[in-house]
Amino acid sequence: MFRVDAENLQSYFDSDPKRRTDLQKLDKFIGESAPGLKRYFHRGTPAGQPGMRFKMIGYGRFHYLARFGKSVEWPVIGVALQKNYISVYLSVAKNGVPLVRSYSGKLGELRSGGNNFSF
Repeated sequence: MFRVDAENLQSYFDSDPKRRTDLQKLDKFIGESAPGLKRYFHRGTPAGQPGMRFKMIGYGRFHYLARFGKSVEWPVIGVALQKNYISVYLSVAKNGVPLVRSYSGKLGELRSGGNNFSF
């Protein structure tokens, strides 16, 4: 399994020199498009807790209820390095429809899910 060995934002950006420029461009775009969402280093959910374990760059925070009524912190927008691509997670809906679905096929994505796309 691919894992990013980083403990802060700077080391996350530096963890893959080949994709650093792509991360920086995406970071700038998100910062300009959603200036009210504070950027932070999302450490992932600890083992044994509900939620995703991988690290990512988060923008804004919210909590959702996972199985068994546990509250999980998650980014409003998340950007994660994967082995062969970069994934963007959007926890945003417009008129009750996940925003990613509204733009599916128009994002230049290699693949798309209910609330994420990868390129």
